[in-house]
Amino acid sequence: MKFAEFHVGQVIEAGPVQVTEEEVLSFARAWDPQWFHTDPAAAEEGPFQGLIASGWHTCAIAMRLIADTVLAGSESFASPGLNYVKWPKPVRPGDSLRLKAEVLAVRASRSGKALGILEWRWMLFNQNDAMVLDLEATSLFKLPG
Repeated sequence: MKFAEFHVGQVIEAGPVQVTEEEVLSFARAWDPQWFHTDPAAAEEGPFQGLIASGWHTCAIAMRLIADTVLAGSESFASPGLNYVKWPKPVRPGDSLRLKAEVLAVRASRSGKALGILEWRWMLFNQNDAMVLDLEATSLFKLPG
């Protein structure tokens, strides 16, 4: 999407994407090797009563959905960061995740640079409509001219 296509209150949806045990284990072994992400047998006895995906894996899934659905072909080039990130419920192998992104603010930069600033909330929901990710991001777009 082009920056000019965004407006406050807009809701963008994407997905679903299936989460596999292989992906959970692979991501965790490479980037977040805590036992409840990497050891299915031990995870069964743990506080989550089963293997769960890393929260960072959950963020990566949301990023992929945003990149494929919204940012592909756009003028997006960076993000200065997140206002918050929360994982209200764990993601488990077999979950089917869908994204809902809500546009909170759209404005031109006051710095004099030709930048568009988009503030938006990304939420991932599983097949039971339980929220598994809630974050607020700021994205920068290079404006024409």
